[in-house]
Amino acid sequence: MNRYVYYIFEIWYHMTKISTKNSSRAGFLDEVRGFAIICMVVYHVLFDLKYLHGVNVPVFFDDWFDTIRDIFAGAFIFISGTVCRYSRSNYKRGVQCFFIGMIITFVTAFVTPQFPVYFGILHLLGISMLIFALTEPILDKLPPFVGVLLFALLFIATYSVTGGYIGIKGVFSLNLPDVIYSAKLLFPLGFPSRGFSSGDYFPLLPWLFLFLSGSFFGVWAVRGQLPRFFYNTHVRFLAYTGRYTLWIYVLHQPLAYIIMMWIFG
Repeated sequence: MNRYVYYIFEIWYHMTKISTKNSSRAGFLDEVRGFAIICMVVYHVLFDLKYLHGVNVPVFFDDWFDTIRDIFAGAFIFISGTVCRYSRSNYKRGVQCFFIGMIITFVTAFVTPQFPVYFGILHLLGISMLIFALTEPILDKLPPFVGVLLFALLFIATYSVTGGYIGIKGVFSLNLPDVIYSAKLLFPLGFPSRGFSSGDYFPLLPWLFLFLSGSFFGVWAVRGQLPRFFYNTHVRFLAYTGRYTLWIYVLHQPLAYIIMMWIFG
């Protein structure tokens, strides 16, 4: 276990040291990402309280709470796509992020086997970074406005893929064939089989499209074409937190687990 902790620390260190194409940071984006990761930490703590320790958390049964969760997770994914435009090596970042995600899969399969993480947000971000790196020359042929709008629409259209259809209920929807969901290995794409369960689940459909939409927004950010307040830092704590989201994400679950085991026994 100490060896795995050492590997995670080494990967995190090199990821935070990756040089960027532009030395100026968009402070507001760091702040939004910092706020989003704090919300994710709160959500995971409430999840552990309810499903691991039996504490009554009624909001987990409310639709509005799921919507709020997806909004903050979506903001985090969108900004992760934006900051890809600042990086010189999205191949390296993608491999490293996916590798950490696989370590989390391995650890949760043994520590919390009732809630293993098979394809969580780190798996998604790792694969999305690699896809972006491979397709960047093709993507760059689209104007930024077209790219932001196109992939945002694709995200909306595929948001309910895990529910068995694409489109928007009441407007236009197309049911997908059941055979797609019978193949047990297609869950990373967004086609979970019946009975599939993952403690953290962010499949490529629809979330890859949101990531790519953010990557086109990043073109404006790198060029300095966003409003001035995007480049200023307003809340230093949130901006600082937003720069170390990977480290926070990796550490918060084991820390929360240890603390709750101490409290609840």
